[in-house]
Amino acid sequence: MQPGSTGNIIAGLASFFAPGLGQLVQGRPLAALFFFLLAVLLWLITFGLGGWIGHIIAALEAALWRGPRHLV
Repeated sequence: MQPGSTGNIIAGLASFFAPGLGQLVQGRPLAALFFFLLAVLLWLITFGLGGWIGHIIAALEAALWRGPRHLV
């Protein structure tokens, strides 16, 4: 996938509404768990005021993901 491709935009939208969901759709369960926990942590630390930052970060990361890196 390329940044800004249809699949990545859909993943970005999914991660905006549920952090980590877009990464999960892309087949990246560890990244999904990380972004979900990041958003939950931000919601808890800021008492709900800064939690949206986690949503935005997860959405941007999913939308701009370039695909798996090959070591060859």
